[in-house]
Amino acid sequence: MHSYATFLIEFGAVLLGLGLLGRFAGRLRFSPIPLYLLAGLAFGEGGLLPLDASEEFVATGAEIGVILLLLMLGLEYTASDLVSNLKTQYPAGLVDAALNALPGAAMALLLGWGPVAAVVLAGVTWISSSGVIAKVLGDLGRLGNRETPVILSILVLEDLSMAVYLPILTALLAGTGLAAGSVTLAIALGVAGLVLLLALRYGRHISRFVSSDDPEKLLLVVLGLTLLVAGLAQQLQVSAAVGAFLVGIALSGEVAEGAHNLLAPLRDLFAAVFFVFFGLHTDPAEIPPVLLPALALAVVTSLTKIATGYWAARRAGISVKGRWRAGGTLVARGEFSIVIAGLAVTSGIEPSLGPLATAYVLLLVILGPLTARWTEPAVQGLVRRFGKPAPAASGEAPAEDTAGAPAKDTAVASAKDTAVASADATAAESTEDTVPAPRDAAEDQDAFGRP
Repeated sequence: MHSYATFLIEFGAVLLGLGLLGRFAGRLRFSPIPLYLLAGLAFGEGGLLPLDASEEFVATGAEIGVILLLLMLGLEYTASDLVSNLKTQYPAGLVDAALNALPGAAMALLLGWGPVAAVVLAGVTWISSSGVIAKVLGDLGRLGNRETPVILSILVLEDLSMAVYLPILTALLAGTGLAAGSVTLAIALGVAGLVLLLALRYGRHISRFVSSDDPEKLLLVVLGLTLLVAGLAQQLQVSAAVGAFLVGIALSGEVAEGAHNLLAPLRDLFAAVFFVFFGLHTDPAEIPPVLLPALALAVVTSLTKIATGYWAARRAGISVKGRWRAGGTLVARGEFSIVIAGLAVTSGIEPSLGPLATAYVLLLVILGPLTARWTEPAVQGLVRRFGKPAPAASGEAPAEDTAGAPAKDTAVASAKDTAVASADATAAESTEDTVPAPRDAAEDQDAFGRP
């Protein structure tokens, strides 16, 4: 009885503290992720007040948080959206992977951590934070900017690549050989391809089977199906997260919208628990020794992300100002960098990997909104001071609004759908790169950038 009471007190205090931290972050209009990580550091190994009774429950909640994050991500897209993005935007995805994954892998090898840790750190530095970026776009009034579809396309390709990356990482962390790892990857790709095929041809039938007018029944069916498929995927060494992502892709239409609305509060709750859990397993005393490598990695990968966004926007015919805005917006890392690092921490491959990933994400989740806001003005200021403005690329035109990329977040999707119809929207910073976008579409977003 005493341990049960202690569990309620500890877990209740954690949830209350997270709620207050989220409210504080919302008032300051920035992501609560760094505050959640700091809370985990404060109550974890070597922290101020370690948690004992509730740690096992928090660990289970963290696993559910990862599954719900990937499920909700899948609900944002349809199979046709993903196929369309693969056909049109894959060069940008390849450039993104090359410029941003290689610095992480190189740093791990320089630190002597070995090839498996190099694959992990490559994923940590590669994937941008969709939640932070979606909120930043709304806060800055850039949801209708011409460079925004380019940003969203890169984020979509990053998430789609997780279906290939996570099975490879899971096999490596499990210590399986080359043959077993190849089988795991083949199974993952086969399952992903099968789900995409079924979603394209029979998506309506799947959605009709899951659909229900009763919110309670819809929530139970979708959540139960997701956990079941995630468990089966984990049993096949494919990764529970990939299984959840594929379930989200298979659902479409009103079912996806209804499930998104019902599951959003659960997702935010368990995602917050996940960030705390990651912090719980990181000793604050281990962060100072890796702070310098984390800072160097943050500087390098900030520049490579800016270069990625600039190149992709130039390829899409966006003018120079829009290119710099696209690059600066992509800098933030967050939830999925921690998901990837969390898999490595639980496997115990390298003790210093968790602290370095924590410091790295803390730096970039704070720096990301600043680079999104100030990269383009800073470059323009330097150009005015030291040289002539760069001429527009030949053949470049103030392009038509290329609203072809799937929305990365519900807030982004709703704002993009209403941007053309709005006549009194708030103009973005540069009229040559913007179309009207309604400012109020993103003002009531939650801490993860969703309405």
